[in-house]
Amino acid sequence: MTPLLFLGAAVAGGVGAALRYLVDIGVTRIARGGFPWGILVVNVTGSFALGLVTAALPDAAFLLGAGLLGGYTTFSTAMLDAVALWLDGQRASSAVNAIGMLALGVVAAGLGLALGAAL
Repeated sequence: MTPLLFLGAAVAGGVGAALRYLVDIGVTRIARGGFPWGILVVNVTGSFALGLVTAALPDAAFLLGAGLLGGYTTFSTAMLDAVALWLDGQRASSAVNAIGMLALGVVAAGLGLALGAAL
């Protein structure tokens, strides 16, 4: 890996993190309520995009995948949200969040891979 590629991935990761914040805040304002819809949207769209990039643009997978989309997605926040819901007594929402996030992420990544391969 060249120093320039490393630097590009680091910058892309910062951009991805900023995008995650904007999407999360935007979706949360629209959806309202106690369920973390913003992080769900971030992780599902990020999983789809990573599948798409991996299949359609393999040469850019490190820069866009590990960099941009690595900064954009956040399964650690999703799991923290699941624990917070559990501790707040919202056990069903906690389970739906944790299991649903994983299931939807896998499905979205698969769809992205399929679309990327078709392109």
